[in-house]
Amino acid sequence: MTPLFSRQRTIPDAHPAFAGLPVTRICLSDARTRAAVHLRGDFRAGRLPLVCLAGYHRNMSDFAAFAAHFQRLGSGDWPLVLLDLPGRGRADDRPRKSPYSTLTDADDVADILMALGIGRAILLGQGHGGQVIMALATRHPLVVGGTILLDSGPVTDSRGIVRLRNNLAHVEALRGARTVTNGFRRMMSGDYPGHSDVELDALALHSHWFDKRGRARPLFDPRLIEQIKDISFDDILVAQWPLYEALGCAPLMLLRTQLTDQLRRETFDEMVRRRPDATTLTIAGQGSPALFDQQAEIEAVAAFVFETGQVGRHAA
Repeated sequence: MTPLFSRQRTIPDAHPAFAGLPVTRICLSDARTRAAVHLRGDFRAGRLPLVCLAGYHRNMSDFAAFAAHFQRLGSGDWPLVLLDLPGRGRADDRPRKSPYSTLTDADDVADILMALGIGRAILLGQGHGGQVIMALATRHPLVVGGTILLDSGPVTDSRGIVRLRNNLAHVEALRGARTVTNGFRRMMSGDYPGHSDVELDALALHSHWFDKRGRARPLFDPRLIEQIKDISFDDILVAQWPLYEALGCAPLMLLRTQLTDQLRRETFDEMVRRRPDATTLTIAGQGSPALFDQQAEIEAVAAFVFETGQVGRHAA
């Protein structure tokens, strides 16, 4: 007998990365699969909620520091939604015969917003999360009240995909708690130079948990990585500029971390050229995913949200 829900991963109940992030699970159009949603703030009419989407295999814990600081700004209760899409974090995995895709993820976001009674929102997406937002804008443009792209654009850098795949294969093959810990530290130290081992160890828990034998267990469906196994370092991925142009329906903010290998500098510059009205910011000294541990970038995002999200402004 096939189980009603498809998730097969196990996550410790007290996993530190999810502390302070209780979730509600929402059934999607595929009734076998549920997304996980964390809500904060006052959702009464008058302000567009900020909805945050993590990277390809990532989850809402990447926004934990941002959410805590963001909620202290402005009136202190701006509506905020953190999402785990299927295959990530505490959401269900997709059924075995259902592949993961950007378009399916976009339709799932539309389902979630409808279930929450959110007609329009400001959407913040890191990496793959930003590509999901672009796809959402082509299929459900009236939902998009504003967009914040972080290390995301219409051209994905194949180098970042290959490095991600190789790094994950390496650390998941390691054995022994000390060896695994050191492997994660080496993997992340290039993206976060100057950060302590304690900080890097905490970041490792955003994507993995560790069993009693010290092995790294993913907080994502391994099929996500299987789907990118054929991408090569020198592949040139097809540009999707029409998806980017679909974001013309609303105000735009473009963010890029200085050390990212997900979004080439020349692609970012072309994005700015095509949208000279966009608010832009480079986050210095770190790679993907952004840590959101500096007050300046959080306040810049908040300023964009507060300006864009007052209902009645920038009508689509």
